[in-house]
Amino acid sequence: MATIEEGNEVINNNGDHANGDIIDGKVSADYDPENEDLPHRTTADEMDAERMKNVAYQYLCHLEEAKKWIEACISEELPPTTELEEGLRNGVYLAKLANFFAPEKVPIKKVYDRDQTRYQSKGLVFRHTDNIMHWFRAMEFTGLPKIFYPETTDIYDKKNMPRMVYCVHALSLYLFKLGIAPQIQDLYGKVEFTEEEISAMQQELDKYGIQMPAFSKIGGILANELSVDDAAVHAAVIAINEAVDKQDSEQTLKTLRNPNATLKCITDSNEQQYQGMLFKAKEEKRITTLNKSVREGEEEDVYDTLLTHAEIQGNVNKVNLAVQLTEVNALLESQDSAKLLAALQDPALGLKDVQPENIDYYLTTLLQAREAKMESTGSSNLEKDDVQAAVHAANILAKEERDQTKAVNEINTAISEGAPEDLVNLLMRPEAKLPEVFPYVAELYQSELRRLKEGNEEDLDHEQLFEAVKLLAAVSRINSAVDAGDPSETVRQLLQGSACIGDVDQDEAVAKRYQESLEAAKRRKARDQGQDFLSQQEIQEVVDEVNATVQEEQDRVMAVAKINECVDKESVEETLASLQMPEAKLRDVQDHNGVLYQRELKKAKTAKAESSEDETAVLWLDEIQGTVDKSNQKSKDAHKMATSMASLNELVDGDDQTALLEVLKSSDLALSSLTPDCALEYLEELKAEKTKKSYEGEETEWTSHKLKSGEVLYHNYKTGETAWIEPEGFEGSNTQLTREEVQAVVSRTTASYNRALLFQTNEPNIIQLQAHVRGLLARREFQQRKNFFTQQLPAIIRIQSWYKGYLQRKAYQDRMKYLNDQLAMVIRIQAHGRMWLARSKYRNRLKYMEDNVDKVIKLQAFWRSQKARNDYFVLTHSESPPVTVVRKYVHLLESNQTDLSAELELQELRGKVVKQIRSNQQLEQDLNLMDIKIGLLIKNRITLQDVVSHGRKLHSDDEGSGLKTLSKDKRDMLESYQHLLYLLQTNPSYLAKLIFAMPQSKTTKFMESVILALYNYAANQREEYLLLKLFKTALQEEINSKVDKMMEIVTGNPMVIRMVVTFNRGQKGQSSLRDILQPLVKMVMDDKSLNINTNPVDVYKAWINQTETETGEASKLPYDVPTEQALAQEAVIERINDSAKVLEKVTEKFLNAIMASVEKIPFGIRYIAKVLKQSLHERFPEEPEEDIIKIVGNLIYYRYMNPAIVAPDAFDIVDIGAEKSMSIDQRRNLGSITKVLQTIASGKEFGGESAHLSPLNEFVKKSFPKFKEFCLKVCNVEEPEERFSIDEYSDFVNQTKPIVFMSVSEIIDTHALLSDHIDAIAPEAADPLHEVLDDLGEVPGIEDMLGEVHGDPGTPETQQMLQNLGKTEISFTLTNKFELQEDDDVDKKRLFIKTKRLLVDIIRVQHNETVQAILDEPVTPEQKKLHDDLLQVRTDLNTSLDTSLLARSQSSVEASNLSLQMKKEKVKKSLAVLEEAEMVSSKDDYQTIVTAIAQDIRNQRRYRQRRKQDIMKMRKTSEGLETKTKFYGEQTDYYNQYIKTCLDNLAAKRHSKAKESKSKNGVKYNAAKLHEKGVILEIEGLKGGSDFKNVMFEINPSTKAGVFQVSAKFLGVKMDSVELVFQELLQLQYEGQAVTTMFGRAKVNVNLLIYLLNKKFYGK
Repeated sequence: MATIEEGNEVINNNGDHANGDIIDGKVSADYDPENEDLPHRTTADEMDAERMKNVAYQYLCHLEEAKKWIEACISEELPPTTELEEGLRNGVYLAKLANFFAPEKVPIKKVYDRDQTRYQSKGLVFRHTDNIMHWFRAMEFTGLPKIFYPETTDIYDKKNMPRMVYCVHALSLYLFKLGIAPQIQDLYGKVEFTEEEISAMQQELDKYGIQMPAFSKIGGILANELSVDDAAVHAAVIAINEAVDKQDSEQTLKTLRNPNATLKCITDSNEQQYQGMLFKAKEEKRITTLNKSVREGEEEDVYDTLLTHAEIQGNVNKVNLAVQLTEVNALLESQDSAKLLAALQDPALGLKDVQPENIDYYLTTLLQAREAKMESTGSSNLEKDDVQAAVHAANILAKEERDQTKAVNEINTAISEGAPEDLVNLLMRPEAKLPEVFPYVAELYQSELRRLKEGNEEDLDHEQLFEAVKLLAAVSRINSAVDAGDPSETVRQLLQGSACIGDVDQDEAVAKRYQESLEAAKRRKARDQGQDFLSQQEIQEVVDEVNATVQEEQDRVMAVAKINECVDKESVEETLASLQMPEAKLRDVQDHNGVLYQRELKKAKTAKAESSEDETAVLWLDEIQGTVDKSNQKSKDAHKMATSMASLNELVDGDDQTALLEVLKSSDLALSSLTPDCALEYLEELKAEKTKKSYEGEETEWTSHKLKSGEVLYHNYKTGETAWIEPEGFEGSNTQLTREEVQAVVSRTTASYNRALLFQTNEPNIIQLQAHVRGLLARREFQQRKNFFTQQLPAIIRIQSWYKGYLQRKAYQDRMKYLNDQLAMVIRIQAHGRMWLARSKYRNRLKYMEDNVDKVIKLQAFWRSQKARNDYFVLTHSESPPVTVVRKYVHLLESNQTDLSAELELQELRGKVVKQIRSNQQLEQDLNLMDIKIGLLIKNRITLQDVVSHGRKLHSDDEGSGLKTLSKDKRDMLESYQHLLYLLQTNPSYLAKLIFAMPQSKTTKFMESVILALYNYAANQREEYLLLKLFKTALQEEINSKVDKMMEIVTGNPMVIRMVVTFNRGQKGQSSLRDILQPLVKMVMDDKSLNINTNPVDVYKAWINQTETETGEASKLPYDVPTEQALAQEAVIERINDSAKVLEKVTEKFLNAIMASVEKIPFGIRYIAKVLKQSLHERFPEEPEEDIIKIVGNLIYYRYMNPAIVAPDAFDIVDIGAEKSMSIDQRRNLGSITKVLQTIASGKEFGGESAHLSPLNEFVKKSFPKFKEFCLKVCNVEEPEERFSIDEYSDFVNQTKPIVFMSVSEIIDTHALLSDHIDAIAPEAADPLHEVLDDLGEVPGIEDMLGEVHGDPGTPETQQMLQNLGKTEISFTLTNKFELQEDDDVDKKRLFIKTKRLLVDIIRVQHNETVQAILDEPVTPEQKKLHDDLLQVRTDLNTSLDTSLLARSQSSVEASNLSLQMKKEKVKKSLAVLEEAEMVSSKDDYQTIVTAIAQDIRNQRRYRQRRKQDIMKMRKTSEGLETKTKFYGEQTDYYNQYIKTCLDNLAAKRHSKAKESKSKNGVKYNAAKLHEKGVILEIEGLKGGSDFKNVMFEINPSTKAGVFQVSAKFLGVKMDSVELVFQELLQLQYEGQAVTTMFGRAKVNVNLLIYLLNKKFYGK
């Protein structure tokens, strides 16, 4: 910085000597007077310039001092010094400062826009003045004299910012005196500013012509303002200064105690400290004053070198504070509560809200704070802020504990005596500090807490209550989850630790059981006890019960597996043991049947494996139980049989044949062939058999019996014991008959008996046998005879043949004669026979069908489905589907009630969304205008009625907007505009050319208000398709006509690309951007440890700060350095490299996510990227593809994604509350990431100013090929025709005509623009646009379209009414003026469409193989009736629904209502015309039109799906718009409340000023006087001088507030009169318009006219 010379001595900014020839006033030995360069004698102008420059530097120093002081007070970084004035205009930092020194007056919550998000997005708004007023009130509350206060406009309008800085300096000194804030630093000569900064500040000060306040006189002024006896105080202060200079501490103390000095808190024990502190402060002030005096040249003031009263008091307070803090820290060591309380209450410490009863809390909290500071800083000494914070925290803690104790006592009372609802309310009180409470289970809390209290036998303490409520909250959530019926949620709540529910199984199946059992338990409790909740104990019991059931089932499964395993081992003992396992729970397992169990189970398992063809098949529990039961029964039956056999053997030894017969007949033995008549024979034979057997073998106790199943049962007939395996050493008893032996005896005896009985009963048979014997003899004789005949065979044959012939002829003749006689009867018999055969065959077939009816149905269904699939496959895949197939599906083209309802809903939603968008846009504009008007109200004190008149607009509901019914005489105009809009919508070249033909200033407004409205904001597939076609055409037009170099796309701001990006970042693409970027941005924002800082200067400063903090010593390096100097430090380079590594990792995540999001990018962006790539290839074929891909990447990333990453809160990527904002670190992190992504997208490397990021170049190189591939994938997208299934026929296939909503003003503006630029848009005279515009004629006015408006056209009221009417919306049903009529055969394509529609109706009711055959087939009455029914259904459907929105082509409607025969005739004629045009051919049976119908059927389903998607999108959009409208409504309410307050204040003032206001009349000036004042600049037709004196102007206030009536007279004759609206003048001033016109001839200076009106009528 430049230095200032004074004599031969040069002094730098620090006050040091810069001339090496003069040291301590002596001339150096090296001084050469002859070669000395004499100083240049400065001119007066140079001296004046240097003085002004020095003033600017001083002011910058004062700004820096104020900045540092405010930062120290509010612990927040302020903007740089050169930007500080602008940063303080919104008053946020000033209000935070007010909160620092007067928190009880200005709580932090009162600070408006304290995160400055509103200021950053909208700039200054009128509410920011509230912050400035908070600062004023806080200073007034503290006691700062008002002589220092600036005006509100000095700050808000930046009219006198030095005055504000002056006030901050005075405030700092005053607060220092009170011991509230530190002393402000004197930085004069200690800070440096560049020449540019000083010059800029100098120009700013010169611009406003501001007189710099005397900062050095603040102390004296403050002393004068605060003292009672100025002379006495002044003398006392001088005496103190003299005593300090003498360094006599005793004398200094004496002067400090002088009553005239009015100093407070003087303590004798601090005598030495006072002396030292005051002497040091006075010495510093002397040096500072010396430095200033050299430069300023101002008149010296006594207080320039003396300490002021405030400075003395401030330093005394500083000493007292230091001493008292030392004492407090010492008392903390001894932990003496009484002395600590006295120290804390000492006024020198200046602590607030010290409460004696909380001393124990103070001691504990201070000790904790001391330990925490020791751990963090290494020092245990507490500062005042630490002590105050600890006192505040202790007060809060004490109050909370007292409130908590009180709340616990009330809760205990309510548990015993209160109602459940009262108890829950007490539990929910914040003072109780209990967990969440659920009021809907109040009875649960009452019953459980009462039970707990009774068990505790005393009141519950807080800990017990906390745990109990925590448990009950968990129980409540479990009950809620059970009620919700969600098993997974129920288990999740059961698993919560606070529920204390043990052994909860998370298996899904078990979860369902918990759910079912808990629901059942709740139902039982509700039925039995009337309580709809379960307690924790009941829940645990249910869980245990379910667990036991599940465990039991699992154990049974394991037991079954064990049984199968033992059966496979074929171990009887193990099998029996497994069957007897308790877990298996098998019934009636008997030890003695173990062998039988093993055999039967093995047999059953083998059989199951064979039947299932699975060798690993196992027996299930029920199969095992069945086998056990079967074995037990078999064992029981066998035992009975063995016992019976033993009894039988005993009876055989006796003679009781009756008893024996009963035993033989017993079912236990199951003997066959028994005959009661043979009882005696049985007894005898069995005795004989037993006697016979006794001679064989030996006599033993065991015998064996073979069962029917083949098994052998061993039985001890003496003991009754049975066995299934052969006993050891088994030999059968020779005294016991076995069952087989008994059966053999019985069978033999019965057979003998039967044989004897047979001979008796079969005597005839014997006779017959004899007869057979005789027959045999006769046959033998016959055989002999036969042999004879055989020998004579030829003769016999001849005789026989003759005779047989004779007999046959005779029989034939007799038969013929008989038949001839009975012919009628024969025929009848044959008929009956055939009938019987046919009937029998039919019955058999019918029975077969009835027996197999299910199979027949399945076959028929399969055949029909297969046939339908084949037909549908032919319909969807065949290039030429036959008529017979198409006919089956033409009914799908018929609209049903659901289709029409959906169409109606879609149309209504479109209209609603468009209206909401327009309404919100208008509300936003009106709110912004209201913001401006209220700001003007503050600045100029205009009347509130002017603001209210605008505010009423915000209350207008949009019920009156929407569709307007036009009178009959306007119908032609309406239809012409419908033709025009259809033509503009479907032919994008018109609007594309218009965009570039019209002025650039109107393009954006035209785009937002007209184009998007014309395309319904792309609300459906059709409009989105057409809008994309417009964007494509416009982009191609812009590239071909406006772009000369390819890089202009990147460096410039192409209009079409801007339009595309803006549109796709709105409602249509907002969700896509959110889906792509939200997870990434939230990851960065949520990571509190992420700190990416690659700015060398910021890193350097952070390093200096950290070094000084860690070492406790000031760094020897300069703080403010340029980038190059910062990068010279290795520590800075190292930190930047660390940040670069982190940045690379995070950026790679972003890059990978973006490259994986191709399908999420809106189709509009992808398609325009494709068009851009293709257009650039065609426009610049020689350019390499890589450069073109970079430009495409610029569109995709930089223009579309980058802004949303940098400012995610502005683009609704993340949800941030109104009182929150993104931190600086978060924005810097995201900004660093976008910087790297942008470098990758551009394909460049870091260098130049970003060379310190060169370590990332390798990552950039590696990533660019991936990004290039990503761009190619984005461009690889289908054409809109394919995506939306839209072609040139679509408007004729759609059931409804498109509808758009546009205001009258938009229609008129569009008409005017088209008329003005028709030659550029449609140069050909035959263009259809010319014809449509000719139909419309001249551009109409609002009255021409909506009718005459009553009132004087020139009055503002009428103009305002017309402006409001211009916003009236009209719905336009778009139609094509050039649509083909019925008998018109010019447009064959449209004729093709109509023919196709008629043919669909025909083939629905007439069936045949080909179209020609159908058309030639005559119409039957049945077909005619079917056709009429079809038309009636359509009529009924249209009648049942209000289809007024579903506009249709009139010719199409009339054709659809023709009779069937007329439709066929019309189709024949149309097909003939189409065949002549070679569009169809009769040779292929008109297959082309059949194929077209099939295509329509295929597209119908897609259309319905898309329509459903459109409805969902419209609903979601409408909900979002309603939310926005609600927000605007809240803003409107707030503004109205503000205006109401102002109106109330104004009403109060009006009463006191009523007499004064009545005295004010109008004023009169001649033009010469106004010209002299500068108000009148010139009057057309008058030269001035005497001409101006002849013109008289009279200004009178009207009855309407803010409106003046100005009349002009020439030579006393009234010439003209105008109404002057003061608000409009303020608006002109706000817009920067300095000159306006009155009476059409006089030019007036706006600013001076406002000044004149303020002075004469508003007293300003």
